Amino acid sequence: LAMAFREMTARRHVGLEQLSAFALAGRTLLGPVKSCKFVVDESTNQSILTCSAVRLIESLDLSSATGQLLNETIQAQNKEFKTGMSSLLFLVGAWSNAVLECLEQNVPVSVIVSVMAEGLNSCCEKVQCLQRSIHDVNKELCSNSARTSDFEKKTFRIRSNSLLNPQVCFQKGISASEELAVARSVHSHPEDSCNFSTSCSVSTLSNFGSVASLIKLRDDESKSVVSGSGIITSNCNKKKLSHSRYFSTLAKSNSSSQLSNWEGYLSGQSAYPCECNGFGHLAMALSHGNATSLKLLQNIVAYRKQQAECKGSSQLDVTEIVTCCLLGLPESYSCVCPGFITLVSPEQASIIKYLQEKPLGILLMDGDLTEQYRHLGFNRPRNVRTISEQPSLQEGSPGDAWLCSALDILTRFEVNLILVKGNVCEKLMERCLANNILVIGSVKPHVLHAFEDASGAQAVQYLAQLHARYIGHGAHVQLWRACDGRAMELRELVPVRIDVQGIPLLTAVLTTTVAAKLQLIEDRFWTFVYRLHHALDEGRVFLGGGAVELLCLSHTRMLAEESLTPARTDTEKEFHNASWLAASLTECKSVVLQALGSGWIQYLSTVLCNTAKAASGFEARALIECHLKRAADCGSPSAYILKEFRRGGLVQGASDPFTDPAEGFSVYDNVAAKVEAWRRALDLVLLVLQTDAEIIMGPERNRLLNSDVSSEFVFL
Repeated sequence: LAMAFREMTARRHVGLEQLSAFALAGRTLLGPVKSCKFVVDESTNQSILTCSAVRLIESLDLSSATGQLLNETIQAQNKEFKTGMSSLLFLVGAWSNAVLECLEQNVPVSVIVSVMAEGLNSCCEKVQCLQRSIHDVNKELCSNSARTSDFEKKTFRIRSNSLLNPQVCFQKGISASEELAVARSVHSHPEDSCNFSTSCSVSTLSNFGSVASLIKLRDDESKSVVSGSGIITSNCNKKKLSHSRYFSTLAKSNSSSQLSNWEGYLSGQSAYPCECNGFGHLAMALSHGNATSLKLLQNIVAYRKQQAECKGSSQLDVTEIVTCCLLGLPESYSCVCPGFITLVSPEQASIIKYLQEKPLGILLMDGDLTEQYRHLGFNRPRNVRTISEQPSLQEGSPGDAWLCSALDILTRFEVNLILVKGNVCEKLMERCLANNILVIGSVKPHVLHAFEDASGAQAVQYLAQLHARYIGHGAHVQLWRACDGRAMELRELVPVRIDVQGIPLLTAVLTTTVAAKLQLIEDRFWTFVYRLHHALDEGRVFLGGGAVELLCLSHTRMLAEESLTPARTDTEKEFHNASWLAASLTECKSVVLQALGSGWIQYLSTVLCNTAKAASGFEARALIECHLKRAADCGSPSAYILKEFRRGGLVQGASDPFTDPAEGFSVYDNVAAKVEAWRRALDLVLLVLQTDAEIIMGPERNRLLNSDVSSEFVFL
């Protein structure tokens, strides 16, 4: 068998160099303030904007064995946690460079592997003191908000006169005396501020509307309208765009931020969510500056409590949340709606008007709706070649009999709506449309389960299995309407809403006018959802803002210094040969621990630079060294870090670059996702380190034979 292999030399480890090169591409994705990257598809010349390590790795050339291992590691982290991939990718590169430096100093591979593994385990045990219960975190954040809410609301009410004139907007809905009475009530009882929405006639989730809290004025002349820029405004209020009209967000200017707070204040959702909204403050602390997703998730929590579906549980069931991405609407149209919203073709949407006035019989297909579909585990007879499973001597194609039979079954059981897990036969879909039967394919399994529980339907794999007891009832379908009441037709797809009474599904409608941002917005939303989900599931969180990494750095330096102490005492007591060997091993251990700590230094300095907390890497390292010196002088690094965290003195304020650090927002991180990202990163680096050769077979071997790097390989 023809093949080639390349030896991994002690001083130039090709695998570690490749890991470092791959990780360098994701350096700007680290931290809460990410520099997005354009990924261009050479085959279609289409591009997407991404700040996800998963999307970045998928777009890179990972034909090498090292690249495949890196991809599998990141995919495993993404599959289990949906967060922590950027940290994993960065630490892979940082620790690969650290190991290469150890190899340059002739440190044995066995020492590198054992000391680094022990050092990381020690760090993971040390940072357990920085964990906090989510109940304690939420309680503390709520109490801090209650102490400052009275002052903030008063000062904001004064400032709002130049931004939003409440006397003009509400002069026909609420009199001046009534408004003053309500304001006094809110200022005197901050915890009852949610009741203020009853006097402003705020609409929420009525008539299939969105959860987005829009102020519904009592006079037709004062109703919210859509301006030319697509931003929802009222006759007395105009929002100003900052920077690009495509990439502007409400948090990018003080005026728009204040307007957002004012609207939330009127609708019962204050800028600082109170305990009546569940874990509102915890969600804010875990949002890491993602204001759009924070608003959507807070609406989901509020709707759950309104419908009493949470049943006292603090868990966030991600299987009851789906997303629908709409291209062509401004991002201000993003909202949360009950039910299942999906995109269909204009031909399918044409029968919605016929179906929307009556309850529908719903059929769920757990597989493909095609003639050739066979369930998993189906075995065809051996030594038999099937020419046609259902031969027909009549005119027409062989599949006509199956189409007629399938349509006859659907009409006999009065099926109006079909949700299919897999693909759908195009010819059958055309015949169904002609008979006013709506068929939707590629439906996720958890959506089918939700419709099963709500409608009483039972999923089948073949139409031949269909029985009357498998049909669900009570489904309704209609065109999805934007918050201004318009039914939308977006290019070649139309959004429709399917609902059954009692179904727990909520759809987050994510809108944007930039096609390249669709995937970016959806990835950010799901990252935030899973971050909150894991926090509620674990019941504890880490101090964020670089606190955990700073303690790891301080601890590794302490371990490195302690490892040198026995060497100095041994050199004074032992014989020269034995003492020299012991001293060299302990010095190697110190070198490895310092290399492990260099990964944390690179991590913290990169976050500081990405968040503009430091102008350069040199300035960032100087700031880190200053914190380390103060922690050492304090005597207890963990106590110092906890104190600085409460003061917001670390990388803390980096959660949102548009938020004033004096406002006291705290940042927290997941426990299991962060620790597992560390372990996976180091395990990958040490695995690649211990490989002594790369063996290549197949066509790639012939290509290397004629390439410029052929001298690095031995061809067999």
